[in-house]
Parts: sequence; structure tokens; C-alpha cells
Amino acid sequence: MGAAAARAEVIELQWQDAGRFERSLTIAPGKFAEICGPLEAGQAVQWSFDADRALNFNVHYHVDKDVRYPAKKENVKRLQGDLSVDARQDYCWMWTNKTTAATKLSVTLRRK
Repeated sequence: MGAAAARAEVIELQWQDAGRFERSLTIAPGKFAEICGPLEAGQAVQWSFDADRALNFNVHYHVDKDVRYPAKKENVKRLQGDLSVDARQDYCWMWTNKTTAATKLSVTLRRK
């Protein structure tokens, strides 16, 4: 197993040309990967992912000590959706690997 899969990973959301963010990574057993960044009120993001094993997934943000989940799903290999932002927040897309094997994940986020 390579070093990239050996630990939990938090990735800063940095938009590429044409308002896209794409990443392929490996999540070690029992670890997570998270893509986080600020979004402004009125923005919308179309997101999708594909994994080779089922993962627990959520999109979340924090309001004081409260965690809010615009999207949350357990045991999914692929999913897509849209996030509409009501207020400026740091949003995180998060995947948790509860399996006993490393899992490959491909993610695409696109500002609308």
C-alpha cells in the first residue's frame, strides 16, 4: 500500500479552469478523505464521485458546534448531486472507508 493510502487526508478545494475540481485518490482502510473549501451565498456546485468499494459519504459544514449535512449516505460506490449555498461557509465533501481494503476514489466538483 502506498504512502497516499496510509493516512487520513484533508484536501484544500482549489478550483481549476472552468470552475472544476477533479481528484483521484486512495483511502486506506479505516481512514477518510475530505475536500474542503469556502463557498459564497448563491453559489451552486454539481458533484459526483465513483469508488471501487462502498464508502460512507457526506457533504457538511459547521455552525458553531453544530454540524449540518446537506447530503449524507452510507455504503455507496457512486453518487451525484447538487449543492446550493445559502450562506458563506466552509463546505466539506467527506468519504470514510469502513472496509478492510484500500479504496480508490475519483471525485468531480463543478461550479454552476
